[in-house]
Amino acid sequence: MEWYVVGLGMLGLLMGFILIGLPIPFALAAASIPFLLDILSVKSSLVTVELKLWGVWFDYILLAVPLFVFLGELIGRSSIGPNLYWFMHSKLPVRGAAAYGSIGACAGFGAVCGSSMVGALTIGGVALPEMLKLGYGKRLSSGVLAAGGTLSVLLPPSLILLFYGIVTDQSIGALFIAGVVPGLVLVTMFFIIVAVWGKVKPEDIPGHENVTPIPWLIAFSSLLPITIIGLVITISIYAGIATPTEAAGVSAIFMLGLAYFFGGLRFKGLLESLKSTMQTMGYLGLLLSSGVLFGFVMTYHQIPQQFTQLFVDMQLSPYAVLAMIIVFYIILGMFLEPVSMTFITLPTLFPLVHAAGFDLIWFGVVYTITMEIAVLTPPVGLNLFVIQNLARDKVTIGDVIIGCLPFIAALVILLFVLIGMPDTALWLPELME
Repeated sequence: MEWYVVGLGMLGLLMGFILIGLPIPFALAAASIPFLLDILSVKSSLVTVELKLWGVWFDYILLAVPLFVFLGELIGRSSIGPNLYWFMHSKLPVRGAAAYGSIGACAGFGAVCGSSMVGALTIGGVALPEMLKLGYGKRLSSGVLAAGGTLSVLLPPSLILLFYGIVTDQSIGALFIAGVVPGLVLVTMFFIIVAVWGKVKPEDIPGHENVTPIPWLIAFSSLLPITIIGLVITISIYAGIATPTEAAGVSAIFMLGLAYFFGGLRFKGLLESLKSTMQTMGYLGLLLSSGVLFGFVMTYHQIPQQFTQLFVDMQLSPYAVLAMIIVFYIILGMFLEPVSMTFITLPTLFPLVHAAGFDLIWFGVVYTITMEIAVLTPPVGLNLFVIQNLARDKVTIGDVIIGCLPFIAALVILLFVLIGMPDTALWLPELME
């Protein structure tokens, strides 16, 4: 069969299976098998499926994924995450402290946990009821927390950048450090949005907040673990002392001890952390394995290579190609979550980006920002539903969507900044070489 027939056939089957409600990992595998049987016998196909589904987990770098997920769960199940928000909120002597504190807490949480949804759930679970009780506007409160969760996938460590590095065979350490400056720029932009919101709609931010100041001992117990783990991850990876997997393992062990001594974690919380990690990895594991199978069939039929060549023959400008890819991902992000998009589309599209002459480390940051937009755009914006579910009786999904619009605009502006000034992402990795 011609490559475009296989490509359209696999895509059509995949979309059909998803529309009838088949979970994405099973849809990926089911869309791959008919075209696998076209090139191999039934017996060889079964062996290939088995090797692809299980063999992917022999990749050493992938061990970092469950370790970082477990790390985030430990923070969420202990008092470290809530106390981090409490510190950021009560120690900021400015109007709108809870909103600024939410962004700061999400950024701090993002420095040790790479999951957007876990970040939004951990900080949002504490901050949203508190902000509503203090008199903050529903749209501002929900928008700040839904958008704040996205900081976890730009500031290192980031699961999206980790998956991107695995798929594109790029340095995980370089990708992590490339996200630092754009992440800090995004935090600053979010602060500016809150300040402007307070000027435009002053009724959404209370003039005085009656909040109990956090005792310094408790503040220390929340800041110390975050600081230690952030330094362990950052220094060990960037200094070449440890691989991302080793850094994740050491950090998880450290956090286990810190969560016990400083975060009040007990055996029940540990079991819940392990259970939640296994549930998350059960889905991610199937998704990754079936994504590898899907990619194997596409590569066998040379779909990525032929697709790239098709665009090269069209002689489009590099920026026209980039614009098409970004628009494609933003539209696709309205219907799929980021991890699925990474394994379904990236094997086909990243060769096209490389052929257009763009740096793949730089594109990793651009790609991650488009994924941040994806988790904030309906109808399948994960962070929207996570935040709305935390205050279902007070906040509608419409409130969350409208509240996110200024923050989505900030992400789009950051995309233009990165395209116009690539050194925003590349300066720090080049400095560290």
